[in-house]
Amino acid sequence: MGALSTALATRGGSLKSPDEHHAPCVVSLTWTLTDAQNAPIDDLLEPVEFLYGGDDLLPKVEEALAGQAAGFDTHLHLEPENAFGDYRPELVCFEERALFPDAVDIGMQFEGLPDGAATPDMPEDTVYTVTEVYPSHVVLDGNHPLAGMALRLHITVRAVRAATPAEVEARSVSDDGMGLLQVLPPVDRSQMH
Repeated sequence: MGALSTALATRGGSLKSPDEHHAPCVVSLTWTLTDAQNAPIDDLLEPVEFLYGGDDLLPKVEEALAGQAAGFDTHLHLEPENAFGDYRPELVCFEERALFPDAVDIGMQFEGLPDGAATPDMPEDTVYTVTEVYPSHVVLDGNHPLAGMALRLHITVRAVRAATPAEVEARSVSDDGMGLLQVLPPVDRSQMH
């Protein structure tokens, strides 16, 4: 998920192009997210705010929301390249079990590899998810949990408001800047079709 080349904004409670207004806006969304076979992944039943025109939403989601107002409802099909990218096996590594807390468990996430990690050339600015725990080692995956998956997203705009200067500066409504990522739960790939 990267920054958008064009910031889009709001006027009169709908999403407009930068030619009509100069500030991004905050959009409250609900959605149902499934995989390509319609297996449920996430139901966002209570509206959550995202900065439209910042880093919170996938570009294809923003594209679908352009020019829309509260009440807009749509269905999107997102291929991996328009969602969380292709699955990259080179982002999976094995590290010594002794480098992790005693309570390490599947699904735990760590920013970067632990001190003393032995795997060379792994990105430092990546969130790694524990996918397996063995007595001698831990398997870590630096891919987004939905990487490599085609997704179906039924999305509804619940509200639109002007963004605050702080939100515009941060390019996110969220304090941690995670946007869409913070809402989605880890996916158990062993259960996928």
